[in-house]
Amino acid sequence: MSEARYAIGVDLGTTNCALSYVDLAASEGESGQQHTLPVAQLTGPGAVEECSLLPSFLYLPHPDEMAPGDLVLPWGAQPDFIVGELARDRGAQTPIRLISSAKSWLCHAGVDRRAAILPAEAPEDVPHSSPLDASIRYLEHLRDAWNHDHPDAPLGEQELTLTIPASFDPAARELTAEAARATGYDRLTVLEEPQAALYSWIQSSEGAWREQVQVGDLILVVDVGGGTTDLSLIAVVEQDGNLELHRIAVGEHILLGGDNMDLALAHVIAGKLAAQGTQLDTWQIRALTHGCRAAKELLLVASDQDAVPLVVPSRGSRLIGGSIRTELTQEEVTATLVEGFFPQVEAGARPVSRPRTGLTQLGLPYAQDAAITRHLAAFLTRQIGATADLAGIGAPAANASFLHPTAILFNGGVFKSAMLVERIMDILNGWLTAEGAPAARRLEGADLDLAVARGAAYYGYVRRGGGVRIRGGTAQAYYVGVESALPAVPGIAPPVQALCVAPFGMEEGSATDLPPQEFGLVVGEPVRFRFFGSSVRRQDQVGTRLDQWTAEEIQELGEIELTLPADTRTPGEIVPVKLHAAVSEAGTLRLEAIPREGDERWQVEFDVRS
Repeated sequence: MSEARYAIGVDLGTTNCALSYVDLAASEGESGQQHTLPVAQLTGPGAVEECSLLPSFLYLPHPDEMAPGDLVLPWGAQPDFIVGELARDRGAQTPIRLISSAKSWLCHAGVDRRAAILPAEAPEDVPHSSPLDASIRYLEHLRDAWNHDHPDAPLGEQELTLTIPASFDPAARELTAEAARATGYDRLTVLEEPQAALYSWIQSSEGAWREQVQVGDLILVVDVGGGTTDLSLIAVVEQDGNLELHRIAVGEHILLGGDNMDLALAHVIAGKLAAQGTQLDTWQIRALTHGCRAAKELLLVASDQDAVPLVVPSRGSRLIGGSIRTELTQEEVTATLVEGFFPQVEAGARPVSRPRTGLTQLGLPYAQDAAITRHLAAFLTRQIGATADLAGIGAPAANASFLHPTAILFNGGVFKSAMLVERIMDILNGWLTAEGAPAARRLEGADLDLAVARGAAYYGYVRRGGGVRIRGGTAQAYYVGVESALPAVPGIAPPVQALCVAPFGMEEGSATDLPPQEFGLVVGEPVRFRFFGSSVRRQDQVGTRLDQWTAEEIQELGEIELTLPADTRTPGEIVPVKLHAAVSEAGTLRLEAIPREGDERWQVEFDVRS
């Protein structure tokens, strides 16, 4: 394979996708030469424009909806679906043919993510697609747009970094990588979105980031995207006289973002119409939700605008007149979003959990509590011990009830609103003041639309030795389940110990031998490997075994079902082995089992970038 000319970063977002790149041949120094790809896409039937963002929408038109030639793209393709601006616009009128939030569905463990389940609840006569296939369509479009613009440097031959939420579970991470591989993205590295946002801030500062932060700073990254809220903490430390950035914590998976806000606004408008005697059905509310997305973005940025008109289409698979006209006001946006999603809460607040109904629709598993500020309070409290052993920072003050950030970096389109930024800054600084800590400052200069893609491209440049790298290794300590060898007891499963195989902060690209104790490995028949993670047990070392733990300490991450080859051994045989663990640069935990006798090696791989 030829040498890569470019380091490419792709933000496969819930609401928008973007592609940025660094010219490796022309770059030197800390910043590199960075560019954003203008993505050619349909903006109307037969009309193509280049835009910095590719909206993450897939529209499945009726066979008679478009004229011949309406869907031709610059590279000659004429698919029977639409991606991007035109897909979003058509879908606002006919939502039963629109696939949106494919990224959120990709992380939904309660559905078959390879099955054609989208658009959810659409009639059988409407074409369907899977969350995985929708993701592939977006990546294919970016690939074709790149190759059309760079015919001498095909995307498949470049260094690619694809971003994902820090809280994506292993299955969602693997499916995202599978979508990339299916599109020909072979030289693939995966990067967490909050880290990408911070990389972008570093790169855009052109070296001035060292003047904005100092040793001992704790940077809180608050990333509210279309589908998820990601929270991360980065510590600024000193190493050999130089400032270094160490990622010390990431939050749990919170399916809460712009999609929730759009739906909340749609229900506000639906309630207003109902009070006027107009009742909307499910599909009209879906269409209204897409309309509220665009209106919300206008009102959040333009605080001097009082209202934005909305049009609710008639019911049906195609638009047939009878539209309803209404409007979304600035007052409704403020009351719904600011007070509903960013309420004033105390530092001791926690997300509210309500009793669930016994039966529920198989929709997206949104967070039960929409208050992002309560999730933030819980995250900072849970991570209070994250700096205890970190040189130059140390443990928080004795009276501290939560970890005290000193700086905050915002990412995500909702933070184009100064009102929402000020609300979070006011709440966080209120918590800090109450505990006698200095106020946190905002890190300026982030590009809220393109930061993730730009940061991913810069990370590709950094991996080749060209810039500033964020250190920190694994975001959790990782454990594998070991079944205890105890006599069978009716109705009680054998207890399971958690064996630490990768301590918190284990650097990517490093390896370690576990203590000399042997374990029994079952070969030749189907078995399950259970994996666990902890973001708070930072003291556990390789080989630490836990008999008991609380749900706050350790969470089960998933399991892998497979059959290890028996070769010359008897199926079901238990082979005495020693374990060796390594974390690859791609973020995969690899366990290698080495038998007491023989040359066999058995390997199990698990994605630890969660």
